[in-house]
Amino acid sequence: MTKMKTTYLGNLRTEIEHVQSGNKLITDAPLDNNGKGEFFSPTDLFASSLGACMLTIMGMSAQSHGFSIDGTVLETEKTMAANPRRVAEITIDFYFPKGVRYDDKAKRLLDAAAKTCPVANSLHPDIVKNIRFHFDE
Repeated sequence: MTKMKTTYLGNLRTEIEHVQSGNKLITDAPLDNNGKGEFFSPTDLFASSLGACMLTIMGMSAQSHGFSIDGTVLETEKTMAANPRRVAEITIDFYFPKGVRYDDKAKRLLDAAAKTCPVANSLHPDIVKNIRFHFDE
């Protein structure tokens, strides 16, 4: 079990503490929803969590199969819907390190790891997930 503590700071801003480590982050309402947009919004964190989880599980898979994805970068884009306001679509582009070649087995392992991460398994099926891998080939 992991525990987080969230405090409302006012002005549509919160501070979230990861109790075990003491690390903190601040959220802000986005510009398009009455906020200042100076920090991650809660829905930014939600969408970013998918990519971070995928990358973590992919790293575990790579490590256990004797290869590395160190230096892999991803870009996440979220699209909101209205009525009700919610995350409707998440697009993630994975950019693997330049000069590193991955064989077909490694690519299959990375794809499977990404699609089975806990966050992906927790998302509502109505959320569109566009996942793209960009290998330097």
